[in-house]
Amino acid sequence: MSKQVHDIIARGDARVVGVPKSDSKTAARHQIEVDRNFELPTGLFGATAGLYLAFIAVMAAAFGNPVLVIPLVIIALLIVVAFGVPSVWTRMKSNGLETNETGPMTLGKFGNDGIMTHTGRCAPRDAAVQVLILPVLVVLWGLAAAFIAALV
Repeated sequence: MSKQVHDIIARGDARVVGVPKSDSKTAARHQIEVDRNFELPTGLFGATAGLYLAFIAVMAAAFGNPVLVIPLVIIALLIVVAFGVPSVWTRMKSNGLETNETGPMTLGKFGNDGIMTHTGRCAPRDAAVQVLILPVLVVLWGLAAAFIAALV
């Protein structure tokens, strides 16, 4: 707990001690171990990014218009950056203050172990379905929109 001790110090009831001396054995360790691994295999990570880029390609092909070139390129660049920065982040090496000993999970390890989630271990097939369901639905939605636009 925290409380004001000015009156205790003024009465002389407080015991004031100096800073303890530290040697090399008890010195504070300022190195931080950082786990930047999202436990997502590189293949699933790349498939997710590829599916979002495929949606942009479907939109560009279906609604090809010179006016839409710049917005579609900007969106594609944002997708590349959104998936590229975490990809680089998981591969960062030690900088002296913190260490990153882990790397992205391999597909072999993913196939054997699955992924640990907040609610427990998730089987590889179930985890892959959970990761890829939204990007696949987005691509199917884009294809449906392109099909409807072609019919109208």
